[in-house]
Amino acid sequence: MTRILGKLDALGGDRNGSMVIETAIVLPVLIMLCLGGFEVSRLVSRNNELQIAVAEAGSIVLASLPEEQSDIDKLEEIIETSTGLPPDKVTLAKKYRCNSDASLVVDITTCPTGAVISEFVEIEIADWYTPIWTDFGVGQTVNYDLTRRVQIS
Repeated sequence: MTRILGKLDALGGDRNGSMVIETAIVLPVLIMLCLGGFEVSRLVSRNNELQIAVAEAGSIVLASLPEEQSDIDKLEEIIETSTGLPPDKVTLAKKYRCNSDASLVVDITTCPTGAVISEFVEIEIADWYTPIWTDFGVGQTVNYDLTRRVQIS
């Protein structure tokens, strides 16, 4: 019996392998923290890129002041080229405000006769980002929908 207790005492004092156990517990947490920080920075970076693209699109619209739909289509192509976004991500539409109404209308003929009409170009940029943690069943795809209205008259 004394021999068995002596061996148990020897095992209790043996510290070999304790670092492996500590690492096995801490390493997954550290990896998830690093991965989460990286993904969050990518999300914020993409949002910033799209905000800059919308601001650039607003500047382009103000510089050209489109009159007809063909001008708006041309502007849309210029914005897609300059921002590097695919054609289905950028949409430009001409809208109107009748007098001081809060809402905008697409058709100018819906405004009452004699109304003060303000013209706007509405820029919409839509994109998405799928973080890597969705592969593990956490979260979902993040959709970015940015809209800016530029008054042209």
